[in-house]
Amino acid sequence: MVQAIVGGNWGDEGKGKITDTLAEQSDIVVRFQGGANAGHTIINNYGKFALHLLPSGVFRNTVVNVIAQGVALNLKSLFHELDTLLSRGIPMPNILVSDRAQIVMPYHVLFDQLEEQRLGSKSFGSTKSGIAPFYADKYLKIGIQVGELFDDDLLRERLERACAIKNETLKSLYPGNALLDVDSIYDEMTGYRNRLRPLVADTAQFLNDAIHAGKNILLEGQLGALKDTDNGIYPFVTSSSPLAGFACVGAGIPPTKIETIITVVKSYSSAVGAGAFVSEIFGDEAKELRDRGGDNGEYGATTGRPRRMGWFDAVATRYGCMLQGTTQVAFSLLDVLSYLDTIPVCTAYSIDGEETDHFPITPLLNRAKPVYTYLDGWKCDIRGIRKYEDLPVNARRYVEFIENQIGYPITMISNGPKREDLIYR
Repeated sequence: MVQAIVGGNWGDEGKGKITDTLAEQSDIVVRFQGGANAGHTIINNYGKFALHLLPSGVFRNTVVNVIAQGVALNLKSLFHELDTLLSRGIPMPNILVSDRAQIVMPYHVLFDQLEEQRLGSKSFGSTKSGIAPFYADKYLKIGIQVGELFDDDLLRERLERACAIKNETLKSLYPGNALLDVDSIYDEMTGYRNRLRPLVADTAQFLNDAIHAGKNILLEGQLGALKDTDNGIYPFVTSSSPLAGFACVGAGIPPTKIETIITVVKSYSSAVGAGAFVSEIFGDEAKELRDRGGDNGEYGATTGRPRRMGWFDAVATRYGCMLQGTTQVAFSLLDVLSYLDTIPVCTAYSIDGEETDHFPITPLLNRAKPVYTYLDGWKCDIRGIRKYEDLPVNARRYVEFIENQIGYPITMISNGPKREDLIYR
């Protein structure tokens, strides 16, 4: 059985916890897109962890963790993350890295930083992890695959070609910065060979063999549907597709094999980075929700940046679930809203005086105003509750109202940060 866990909004929906929980019944957990520019926060018996490149199955010694070819692979970040886990007593996980995955090079990170600096107030809110320059090179066909790292002549040839282009850009667009040195980059990249070599595999073949063998496979997406390059809040998007459908490309598996798509959405909204965010709130109202959110507040797992906060947006979530091909919804962080007397839900947008429940393109989003429906809060702590019928009546009304608004079944409700803080419907 193949399942996908993906985000229905702007990312940071709580996918890490759901993936960690479902990994217990999985043989293989696969990261199929994105890079170290976003993270999943997981709390378990070992403590609290922020994963960036490693799949969320690394805490289960029975799970094979696959970093597939759709991932933007930063080797420095990968091994730092792995060493952090090992230093905290996590046994060495079983990891496979696709030989077709492409590598985030030091110059990708450099160019990401330089471009955000050049753009100034018009920047995209990048995490400066090199992701956009990485994908640009991938489609310019000057990227470097993992398998090429082990061929001296080919690697040097690829580096010389890429650095020649980059140095011309440095001179013209970012003058005053030191030019790239092929030898130093070559030495850095080949320094990873010995540690990387035992992990490298043809993961597409591995996954297809596993499908035919009846293994349980969990596909783990990064970010959320509204950050999709083609369908999201362009240009304030990520540079890969966080949609479940892209797992077929990023992991190399047939589209007919994905049976279940679990879309994780928050009971409220949050976002990191620039871009349209219709239900956004500000000031003390936002600060209180931010500080109560998550386990230690709504701050980026990768950057530590305070997230932008808002009320639940049914228009955006319905659209995100549609794009994902959702079969069921995991509704996260319901407990966070327990302090509110009244809870606003954005059920439509008003654009130039006309009301719509469809999610439009960015220029129209920028003019959209939220239309709210207000629900009564439940004003009590709901952590520790394990049965849906034991939730306060207003908490159940909130869940059922959201379910009716988005049109997809909510089958899981997260009401606390721990693994066991899950209610199944």
